[in-house]
Amino acid sequence: MKTKDLLELNQIKTSLLDFMKSYNKSVPAGFPRASAKILKSFQLLHPTLFKVNDEWSIDKHRKRVMDWIPSSSKL
Repeated sequence: MKTKDLLELNQIKTSLLDFMKSYNKSVPAGFPRASAKILKSFQLLHPTLFKVNDEWSIDKHRKRVMDWIPSSSKL
């Protein structure tokens, strides 16, 4: 995939379920996977990241979710 295509794909706004599929497909083996329940909790805890509807994007949310997921098991 070309770098430009990959950049555009990462910036596309998507649904929670599509984000979850893409996220789980791209995280390293052994890293905690996202579920709809976990992502909804993340969304509730970080409302400023979701000013427009419930749109997700790899570019905006992936790193933050990766940093947050390990601590989500303590919720």
